[in-house]
Amino acid sequence: MTTLLAASNGGHLKQLYRLRGQLAGVDHGYRWVTFDTPQARSLLAEEEVEYVPYIGGRDPRNVLRNLPNANRIIRRHRPAALVSTGSAIALPFFTTARARRLPCHFIESAARIDGPSLTGRMIARLPGVKRYTQYERWAAGGWRYRGSVFDAFADGPAAAQAGPPQRVVVTLGTYRGVQFRLLVERLIELLPDTVDVLWQTGFTEVADLPIEAKEAMPERELSEAMAAADVVITHAGVGSALAAFEVGRCPVLVPRRAARGEAVDDHQLQIAEELSGRGLGVAVEADELELSHIEAAAARTVATPQRAPAFELD
Repeated sequence: MTTLLAASNGGHLKQLYRLRGQLAGVDHGYRWVTFDTPQARSLLAEEEVEYVPYIGGRDPRNVLRNLPNANRIIRRHRPAALVSTGSAIALPFFTTARARRLPCHFIESAARIDGPSLTGRMIARLPGVKRYTQYERWAAGGWRYRGSVFDAFADGPAAAQAGPPQRVVVTLGTYRGVQFRLLVERLIELLPDTVDVLWQTGFTEVADLPIEAKEAMPERELSEAMAAADVVITHAGVGSALAAFEVGRCPVLVPRRAARGEAVDDHQLQIAEELSGRGLGVAVEADELELSHIEAAAARTVATPQRAPAFELD
């Protein structure tokens, strides 16, 4: 039997990819559903995958467009259960799966610290969907707490190599439709010309800036660059943070802010504060970023325990 794993790209996909080995209560013969991106092609290179058209935030047109795809995929593969970390990709698949009375499990993103996302609130209206939060503080009203994707990481020992960083990875993720120019411009001011910087800037327009940037990178290529770098500087996205943790890096976490049009809300501020509180990052606002923050992150590491705790699905 197969368990269907559905996730949008970016942090949603990264979370589900990490959690898949911890899931208890579903069959471990997995098949994936996601969008066709460099991240997905790289991360899921050895997995069985169905690619479907992209669904953006608050995008009812493409939710409806994917209903026939959900019906086709579920009818063809007859999964025993469906698990998703969101976001909107969950809507057509859970709607179709519940119509067929399939067990469905929705794991809210670790980005949602104080309560469910819009997708989570909509999923809650579907009868029979099991729902999970990654924060015990709001485990109520049908939301169960089973742990967090961050539980696999801990504050590590001091970095072996001290001194100013010479190799830096800057990643803004794949956040669509919004820019994060402020962080890029601040880093151009701060970083000496002698520093070797890899810029992955997503949808931020940088053609007029004196840098060579990549819009997106395969997961493995970006991971290798992070492992070779002295420090990772990233927007406070869950996927980018997890990628840094996996190679032992303590990242500088710079939240996008809604007031500047960099995100739809300020959930990245909450992520940065949560991870900083766990000792897993150095949190700082873009306009307050200094070399001292970068050097502090470069001096620290993140450790990964040998075995992550199980994530129990009812």
